[in-house]
Amino acid sequence: MDTAFLIDRILPALNRGLWVTIQLIIPSMLLGFAGGVLLGTLRAFGTSWMRKAGDIYTTIFRGVPLVIQLFILYNALPKFSVYLDGFQAAVLGFILCSAAYHSEYIRGALLSIRQGQLKAAQALGFSSRAMLWSIIIPQALRRALPGCGNEFIYLIKYSSLAYMTTCVDLTAEARKLASYTFRFPEIFAVCGVYYLFLTSIATWVLNRVEKLAHIPGFGKAK
Repeated sequence: MDTAFLIDRILPALNRGLWVTIQLIIPSMLLGFAGGVLLGTLRAFGTSWMRKAGDIYTTIFRGVPLVIQLFILYNALPKFSVYLDGFQAAVLGFILCSAAYHSEYIRGALLSIRQGQLKAAQALGFSSRAMLWSIIIPQALRRALPGCGNEFIYLIKYSSLAYMTTCVDLTAEARKLASYTFRFPEIFAVCGVYYLFLTSIATWVLNRVEKLAHIPGFGKAK
């Protein structure tokens, strides 16, 4: 690889895109996870219509390809006088899709809590809300953490679809530079290294969080 081309052209372009990608990922991670916790809780303990509505939402957003969801948000909503720029459409699409996947991990973890704990909490006078927030959700979050962590990794990788909404992220910068210079192997190889770096950092952070959340006697910490 031409070192001068790497330093003068590739790295500045990809660094610009990296900053946009980070701005896409962080709110999508946080709000997608928060939405997944809320949705998963409603699907596990909500009323019948809440569970049904949550199941329909999850089926739609897990079943329709993300790229189609992004096209709908960016290209179709203006037909209904709803206008989102490329960045807004990408973030909203990532949040909605990520929440659907997180809700599956959260719902499964919530339903895995033994009924004996719930009966003991009721015997001690816990209200349903106190029991949910003090006993069930803390345990469920620990159990759901590995699955939710995988979703965070997936989010980093499918954030590369943001260019479909004309958002100039890391992938878009790589495509733009490659189309000008026709040096596709070098540019996309370096772009891949950027994504590998992001996922490696996220994996390290998630492993640290899992260890911090571990309680001796409940499962095994790595």
